Amino acid sequence: MTDIPASAADTLFLLIGACMVLAMHAGFAFLEVGTVREKNQVNALSKIFSDFGVSTIAYFFIGYYVAYGDHFFGPAAALTEKNGYEMMKFFFLATFAAAIPAIISGGIAERARFGPQLLASFLLVALCYPLFEGMVWGSTFNFQGWVEGIAGVGFHDFAGSIVVHGFGGWVALVAVLLLGARQGRYTADGGLMLAHPPSSIPFLALGSWVLTVGWFGFNVMSAQAVEGISGLVALNSLMAMVGGLLAALVVGRNDPGFLHNGPLAGLVAVCAGSDLMHPIGALVTGGVAGALFVWAFTATQNRFKIDDVLGVWPLHGLCGVWGAIACGIFGAESLGGLGGVSLLAQLIGTVAGVAFAVVSGLLVYGGIKLLIGLRLSDEEEYEGADLSVHKISATPR
Repeated sequence: MTDIPASAADTLFLLIGACMVLAMHAGFAFLEVGTVREKNQVNALSKIFSDFGVSTIAYFFIGYYVAYGDHFFGPAAALTEKNGYEMMKFFFLATFAAAIPAIISGGIAERARFGPQLLASFLLVALCYPLFEGMVWGSTFNFQGWVEGIAGVGFHDFAGSIVVHGFGGWVALVAVLLLGARQGRYTADGGLMLAHPPSSIPFLALGSWVLTVGWFGFNVMSAQAVEGISGLVALNSLMAMVGGLLAALVVGRNDPGFLHNGPLAGLVAVCAGSDLMHPIGALVTGGVAGALFVWAFTATQNRFKIDDVLGVWPLHGLCGVWGAIACGIFGAESLGGLGGVSLLAQLIGTVAGVAFAVVSGLLVYGGIKLLIGLRLSDEEEYEGADLSVHKISATPR
């Protein structure tokens, strides 16, 4: 029997991972569908699917080259070398890149214009995200060499606590602030007027489950080769997910919205160090993230009066920051980890990621707001994005 070439096995490995992460975009969609009001459900589905298409084009023609200096403009004969492994790597990483606008979508839901958001997605995935991706996972600006020169080791982010989730979450915060709150959300003096409860807990729960299952492709397949697969990554992802779930259940006092976002908070946090931590460290990391999400979501909405509809800044932005820092803590050999990490390096990389994301958000969303506008008109927002943008409701009568 002929042995299967390593490149063929690796290509299949990445294909499975890419499909699992692609399925996560359905999770993003249904998490948003279940959270927004019924008059914006069609828009949520349409926005995330369209964002994926725009992101893929942006990443194929520009972003992947910006990040890694590679492209696919040569003859097909050259592309099929090693069973087309490089193309499959692109597919896998493109699903990561497309997660940036999918994350942002939940924060700006119910009042963002459709066309300008697609433009923002293109710019972010073509230029902004790939620059930071290349800094951490490539050789752009020799960023890792610079961090290593200061801290002794580079910044470690195995599956994207900061590179993907932190970046998306902090860009989303900027976009939310530039858009402003939904009509009637707060009174003129800053008091809470309308709470806007989730429109469908079953859809919200479905989105959470799809994301949770797909996340094991997100984390485990980040090894990008069969030889690098690790049961430690899988178990750490599971423990962090459960830690986030149980912490959110307790701190959130049985609230189903918190319950179903808790595991996602844990998974965001464990991305960075899932290949290094001891499972108990991963459990603690996830538990802290679940509690952090509940506290930060409540504070964001009620104290700071920031109308982040799905809580994407607390979930992806803050939990991503915590995850990168936790990697430097629980990845250490003294706490049962595999070592090779530095808390100082993690802090440097985290601050750099947050700063890069905030500047990117200001340039992209600030520029679009200035030039063509970001927000639906008052009448369109009142009518709902489903009818005003797509001319159909989710439940036509």
